[in-house]
Amino acid sequence: MEIDIKKPILDRNDRLAQDNRALFDEKGVFVLDLMASPGAGKTSTILATIDALRDRYNIAVIEGDIASKVDAEKISAHGIPAVQINTGGACHLESDMIQRAIAALDMDALDLIIIENVGNLVCPTEFNLGEHAKVMILSVPEGHDKPYKYPNIFQIAEAVILNKYDTLSVFDFNEEEFRSVVTSLNHEAPVFAISATKGEGVDAWAEWLTDRIEALKSGS
Repeated sequence: MEIDIKKPILDRNDRLAQDNRALFDEKGVFVLDLMASPGAGKTSTILATIDALRDRYNIAVIEGDIASKVDAEKISAHGIPAVQINTGGACHLESDMIQRAIAALDMDALDLIIIENVGNLVCPTEFNLGEHAKVMILSVPEGHDKPYKYPNIFQIAEAVILNKYDTLSVFDFNEEEFRSVVTSLNHEAPVFAISATKGEGVDAWAEWLTDRIEALKSGS
């Protein structure tokens, strides 16, 4: 007999995720789950996204880390509400963690919540948080072969951000092959090449996100 110990955990997580999603929809708050490996530039991408959208939307951030509150402090320093979740060793966020985090936010005053998941290319893919979209960030220095090694995260992502694009000439990164493999895994996900710290390419990404936010607000 084979016992799947993950199933009860995932079933409970999915039930709580449904509750989260119902609340997000009721409040008209678009929730984005950002996934990436450590060092890909999740926080810098969040800050660039905030800069692009803060004049139009009220934004909050939920920061997921194994330990520390460094990233939440960076976000708060920009005048954005930030809630830190320390998982104590867990390699991903779960729906119950998100429930506790949103209890600390004024949901009636928000349009967008960005969740920075724990830096990992495997575990976060299995856990629904109730988000409206999962987006994956890959940085150029990580290499163009990551879609071969971690196909699932590219398959479930609704968009892919290729960060640190300004370093393309420095690293052996085959952009054509990368885009081809991503398309073969997920032909609907657009790829946005950006340099988050310089603000380059962020407008196209922000426009995609704006369209999704407005679709939620209009009920379409």
